[in-house]
Parts: sequence; structure tokens; C-alpha cells
Amino acid sequence: MRNYLRAHPTESRLLAVFILLIIGLSIFSEHFLTFGNITSLLNNNAVNVIWAVGLLVVLIAGGIDISFAVAASVVQYAAVYCFEFLGGGNWFIGFIVCGALGIGLGLINAALIHSFRIISIVITIATFNAFFGLLMFFTKGRFIYNLPEWWDARIFIFEKELASGNWVELNLSVGVMIACVIATWILIQRTNIGRQLYAFGDNPEGARRAGVKVALMQAIAFGWMGLMAGIGGLMQVNIVKEVVPNALYGRELDVLAAVVLGGARLGGGKGSVFGCILGVMFVAVTQNGLNLLGVSPYAFQMIIGAIILIAISTSNMSFNFLSFNKVKALK
Repeated sequence: MRNYLRAHPTESRLLAVFILLIIGLSIFSEHFLTFGNITSLLNNNAVNVIWAVGLLVVLIAGGIDISFAVAASVVQYAAVYCFEFLGGGNWFIGFIVCGALGIGLGLINAALIHSFRIISIVITIATFNAFFGLLMFFTKGRFIYNLPEWWDARIFIFEKELASGNWVELNLSVGVMIACVIATWILIQRTNIGRQLYAFGDNPEGARRAGVKVALMQAIAFGWMGLMAGIGGLMQVNIVKEVVPNALYGRELDVLAAVVLGGARLGGGKGSVFGCILGVMFVAVTQNGLNLLGVSPYAFQMIIGAIILIAISTSNMSFNFLSFNKVKALK
């Protein structure tokens, strides 16, 4: 662990600040470092972590995707009708259907980026608006409460009754989050595809000349993001027990800020699962701490904006510093 932190200075600094934040909130709020609050934090942010590890793969490959939250909403609505057609479905079918729908939407982004040779943020802004506009047009903004019984059933992977008589639990989304984190770590750290994604994000032209297929890398990155968007959408419905067309609108920027804060570089070629999780939890703990301290939620939006600015500035500074060292080494 010490060697890992030494090799990843951004994650090391964030971890140090995160620990100080936890200590500070523990001192100023007696409710912060409690079993109930910790499990609540995990339950409430499991979907964001699922999306974050998907976005991490896109950022490593040198892209940006801001359409995934809206894509998750599209998957939720489409899945309702798919399950109805299939006679109700079950969890196995649910993961297959939502995963496949999400991958399809992700591959649309990849195909447009590769075909038009336009930077990914422009394409995903376009698909963000297209997906959301089509969703609102066809659904008329209607909520769906009549869901298959298996989908809105309360499932816990951990339950415990405290001495006070209160119950604390971790719901299914936390278990799915852990599986998605492990799968993403294996993809980027233990496969040849992962090494190609890092190489492609760091130097697209050099990777292409070395035989890395550009279209394949874009398809894998955005397809993985789509898969995570679909799974996250599936779990979000299980948590809130309803399908709402605009419920996830706007959450993409929070996730993007958290992933970049965790060390993923906007220029591509850098990022880790550990840093990604650390970034999401840092933002989540900051919000939770402000709520416990009675700070206005509007102040949190300002803090998120500052986090985005700091994260982008730090990312660019790191990129420029590495580029300078490479040029200096060549001389």
C-alpha cells in the first residue's frame, strides 16, 4: 500500500485530506462516525460508484461522457416494457436486459465519436440532450410505480440490530457496486485490453501506430460506461421503488468531478479504481457532513463547483508537469 501511494501522489494527497475531513466531522458532529451513518453513506452512493468506475474507463481512454445519467433513465423506462413483454422477468434477466440496453446506448456514443472524428464531450452533450428529449417526449414525464415484484423488493446483504433497537443494513446495490468495482479493476489492471486503454488515452497516435485499434478502444470504453449506466439504473429503481424520467438528471457532473478529483486525468492515460472510489466518497462525505452540520444545500453546490475547478486545474497541472519532464528527458 505504501508503494502504491508513493507511485500515485494525487490519490495520496486526497487520502490524507479525506482522513482529516473524517476526523474533523467526527469532532464537530457526534452522529457522523456512527454505524448507521456509515451504512447510509454506502447505500446512498453505491449507484454513483457504479457509474464512476464506468466513467473512469472512458477517462483513461481519453474520452469524456456526460450522457450516462440520462442513459440510465432511458434504460429504466425501456426495461419496464421489456420486463412486461418477458412476463415480469427476474434479477438475472434484469441485469441482462439493463446491461444490454446500456451497452447499446454506449456504443451509439462510440460510433458517433469514431465516425465524425469529433471530441467525445461534444458528442455526449448532443446525445445527452437527444436521449433526454426523446425520453420526455415518449413518456410525457410520467412516473412509473407499477414495477415487477422482484425489482422493488427490499434485499439486504447485511443486517444488524443495534443496542438502541434501530436497524442498520446494506442493501443489494452495495453488493452490486463491489462486483462492478472488482470487474473494472480486473479490466484495466489485469488484461491486455486495459493496458491498451491506458496507452491509447496517453498517446492515441502512438498507440494507433503500435497496432491498437482506435474503434475497438472507443467501443470498449463507452460500452463499459453504458454497461455501468444500465446496471446503475437498475439498482437506482430498486432503491427508490419508482421510475422517474428526470430523477437522475444532473448527477453526471457530480460523478465526473469525483472521478477527476480521484486522480483520473482529463487528457487520458491516467486513473485508478482506488482513486475513483476515494473521489466519490470524498464528495459524499463532504455533502453528508454539511447536512449533519446544518449547512444549506446551496452551499454544497458551490463546493461541488469548487471541487470541479480544483480537480480540472490539478489534472491539467499534472499533465503539463509530466509533459515537461518527458521533453526534458528527450533533451
